[in-house]
Amino acid sequence: MDTPKPTKTELAILNVMWKISPATVRQIHEELIKKAKTSYTTTLKMLQVMHQKGLVSRNSEQKAHIYEPVLSKKETQTQMLDDLKNRLFGGSISSLVLQALGNSKTSEAELDEIKTLLEKFDQ
Repeated sequence: MDTPKPTKTELAILNVMWKISPATVRQIHEELIKKAKTSYTTTLKMLQVMHQKGLVSRNSEQKAHIYEPVLSKKETQTQMLDDLKNRLFGGSISSLVLQALGNSKTSEAELDEIKTLLEKFDQ
C-alpha cells in the first residue's frame, strides 16, 4: 500500500524533518516558524495527523515524542511525481517533462544535467 500523498502544509513539515530528523515537536516547530507563521499547537496537531496517516513515525519512549519521516525525500518525490504523471499526463513521462521544460526558463546547467541524464539512458 502506498503512503498517502502529503498536503502542502505536510510537505512543509516534511521538508524540515528531512533536514533535522529525528526531532521533537519543539525542534520541528522552531525550524518551521522561520518560514511560516504557525503556532506550536498547530505543529503538534499536524504531526499527530501525519502520524495517523502513516507519513511520520513516532517514538514515545521518552517524555518528548520523537518524530521521523516514514519515507525519504527522494521516495516522496518519486511517489508524487508518479501520481502527477498518471493523473495529469495520462502516464506519459515525455508529456510531463515537455510541459515542465516549456513552463519555465531552464538554465544552461540544468539543460546540461538533463542531457547527461538522457545519455545515461541511451547506453
